[in-house]
Amino acid sequence: MAIVALHSAATGLSALNTQLDVLANNLANVNTNGFRASRVNFQDLIYQEKKLPGVENAAGDQRPIGLYVGLGVRVAGTQLDFREGAPINTERELDIYIEGPGLFRVQVNDDRAEGGIAYTRLGAFTKNSDGEIVLANDVGRRLEPVIVVPPDATAISVTENGEIYVQIPGEAEPQNIGQIELAWFVNPAGLRQMGENLFAETAASGPPLVGEPGEGGLGVTRGGLLEASNVDPTSELVNLIRTQRAFEMNSQTIRAADETLRAVSQLRS
Repeated sequence: MAIVALHSAATGLSALNTQLDVLANNLANVNTNGFRASRVNFQDLIYQEKKLPGVENAAGDQRPIGLYVGLGVRVAGTQLDFREGAPINTERELDIYIEGPGLFRVQVNDDRAEGGIAYTRLGAFTKNSDGEIVLANDVGRRLEPVIVVPPDATAISVTENGEIYVQIPGEAEPQNIGQIELAWFVNPAGLRQMGENLFAETAASGPPLVGEPGEGGLGVTRGGLLEASNVDPTSELVNLIRTQRAFEMNSQTIRAADETLRAVSQLRS
């Protein structure tokens, strides 16, 4: 009956509203360095099974097809896109770009982060008052392992394998002050989004695989570069239009089902 169509279209509107929210967040972060876009995955709901395929029909033959009526759609989940963003040349000493797989490890005070460690692709670092290398944001998360820049250092450079060198006045050779470690996951799409461009380990992501850049399949580090958001504005806008059109079609379905029910209710008069 039309009541089934009414409810099915209502599930479609609810699911599309979630997709609209995710698309809006992607577009809002189109200029957020290190941001990972998300995609909404849908799945159909259960079906009313009115006739089974393969059952003997009136002619004594087997039915080649069945008769099923679906009951709508729901959001199955949101899937993170870990494709690499474009490099941006900043020429800043502590801006670091990961070319290939890998995530920086930073310290957090959050129960959602296993072991107090969160992960990020954002390599915009700076120094705090103690000379520690931290994320250049309003919180200043410390890089893990902690690396301290000497107060008299005049230049900082980062190698491909994550070693950090500084030039000390009076010394001919640069001094190695620390080693950046990267992490990766078997299923990075299973990471928990925490905000601040941070991700946390979950049972779905698996434990982190930690190592030096360039080893064990991890990417290499490039100094003086940042990774841009991997949001593709063109595809997001196309998806936004498709979502809007689908929303309108489901609205039309609700209107048609309502008119059908009204016509049925008027049959008595």
